[in-house]
Amino acid sequence: MTGSFDHHFSARANAMKASDVRELLKLLQAPDMISFAGGLPNPATFPTEIIREITNDILSGDARSALQYGITEGYLPLREAVAERMRGKRIDVTTDNVGIVSGSQQVIDLVGKVFIDPGDSIVVSAPTYLTALTGFAVYNARFETVPIDEDNMRMDLFEDKLKTLTSDSRHPKLIYALPNFQNPAGVTMPERNRRRLIDLASEHDLIILEDDPYGELRYRGDDVRPIKSFDDEGRVVYMSTFSKILAPGLRIGWMLAHPDILRKLIIAKQSSDVCTNVLGQVISHEYIARGHIDTQIGKIRAMYGRKMDLMLDGMKRFMPDGIEWITPEGGMFLWATLPEGLSSGELLEKALKKGVAFVSGRAFFPDPADGMSTMRLNFTYPSDDLIEEGLRRLGAVIKEEMGAP
Repeated sequence: MTGSFDHHFSARANAMKASDVRELLKLLQAPDMISFAGGLPNPATFPTEIIREITNDILSGDARSALQYGITEGYLPLREAVAERMRGKRIDVTTDNVGIVSGSQQVIDLVGKVFIDPGDSIVVSAPTYLTALTGFAVYNARFETVPIDEDNMRMDLFEDKLKTLTSDSRHPKLIYALPNFQNPAGVTMPERNRRRLIDLASEHDLIILEDDPYGELRYRGDDVRPIKSFDDEGRVVYMSTFSKILAPGLRIGWMLAHPDILRKLIIAKQSSDVCTNVLGQVISHEYIARGHIDTQIGKIRAMYGRKMDLMLDGMKRFMPDGIEWITPEGGMFLWATLPEGLSSGELLEKALKKGVAFVSGRAFFPDPADGMSTMRLNFTYPSDDLIEEGLRRLGAVIKEEMGAP
């Protein structure tokens, strides 16, 4: 038997890397481990009884249609329901702009297939969503980074970046943006910057991929219009998901795009999975049609808002001086920075021995040399008491590492 199949793999496959978070989750099976590492919704929010009722009704009715193949664009009643909800966010769309996908992560893959040639540049914030980095890297994209501040992507530095890239004949193909409660840093882009982003994309003829999985998870402040709502040229591809507001196991998300772009994305999807899980689509539509979705979002906001406050209070109580963190207005994560000279990767190894886990921030940067002193903490999944105990353990490890009393 051969010892390795590496020589059979394509160059693309050999360049693939596993997600740091997914690999870390394998280490969290110990019964006393407290995990701030994953980006998991809390299962207590899953409306299991309502889903059971809806599923029983579907299977007692037109089960054959719900269990059959569907069209690649998605179940028409669900597309209509999504379009209606998006119009409520001041996005001018019809069903011709809506495609249903197998979780919004699929949109990243489809956009990579449709837009990215090897060596093409993508502008991303630093840090940014790590699975977007691994997803685009599969298509041999080159990442151009823009630092963040409390207003998300630094627009002044973004403008400078565009001028430099254009003068060097390295015109970027795509901007990847997470405007609401960005993963990992939790920061939100204000409306003025969203409008400016659209203006710059128009000026430089760029496509924007707006990733908005957390937009409904606001616990403080006022909602901000999506970038897509300012798009009058069709250059924004918008993506979101039912994973955070219904159940991630259904694997149902959606994308909004100009019909010409959507057609290419649908063709690319045909070779990926033919169609999205039809039963899951019908369940999602019925959930909206029966009036459950807004009530569900309210329940999730109440729970997660409480958990976010518990984590912020715990950070103040248990973290030593010198630790800084961003206070989010929503989402699922808190982003913290250690004092200069401390490595979050080394800290993680010691924290795991004390029964607490987080994600080292370097996973969220294209250059692994960046983000060495940063870390991401999830507050939605742990129970309330484990949030406090986990931060107590983590604070003790950090104090020991710093030599603090």
